[in-house]
Amino acid sequence: MAKAYQVDPAHSSITFTVKHMMISKVKGEFKEFEIKANGDPSNLSDANVKVTIQAASIDTNNADRDNHLRSGDFFNAEEHPHILFQSTSFRSKGDGEFELTGDLTIRGTTRQETFEVEYEGSAKDPWGNMKYAFSGEGSLNREDYGLTWNQALEAGGVLVDKKVKFEFELQFTEAEQ
Repeated sequence: MAKAYQVDPAHSSITFTVKHMMISKVKGEFKEFEIKANGDPSNLSDANVKVTIQAASIDTNNADRDNHLRSGDFFNAEEHPHILFQSTSFRSKGDGEFELTGDLTIRGTTRQETFEVEYEGSAKDPWGNMKYAFSGEGSLNREDYGLTWNQALEAGGVLVDKKVKFEFELQFTEAEQ
């Protein structure tokens, strides 16, 4: 039976990694997000997921870099405060693995993206609430979303890679009715 679920932000994370100067990786996360889902835990093929991320909540553990990422060179968080994802399909690959496809909107540009998702299981917490956990990953080309700022390096290559890898660890609970 389909039910409504919400993410537990205290036990969830959305993180990313991007190459810097073509030699090292910078990691970061989005600190503020909301995820609502509807579906039947025993049959996720009809699940519907909506993700809203606060673009200004980006955190790479460097205030100057974070402010640059919030600026017009990247997310333009003042004019585009939200990163949105609306699922269009949740396809089982077997053994608790899925492909989650949907429309991702960053900085006013919407494109279809697919993420690999694994159902980690469910358990009842000490207070009697059922929890459901998922992990996942994917990558995208940031330039497809208008995040094109970069600088050429003297030795060749660029300061910031186009490819951004995402990972998420999500724990859901049934939504309050």
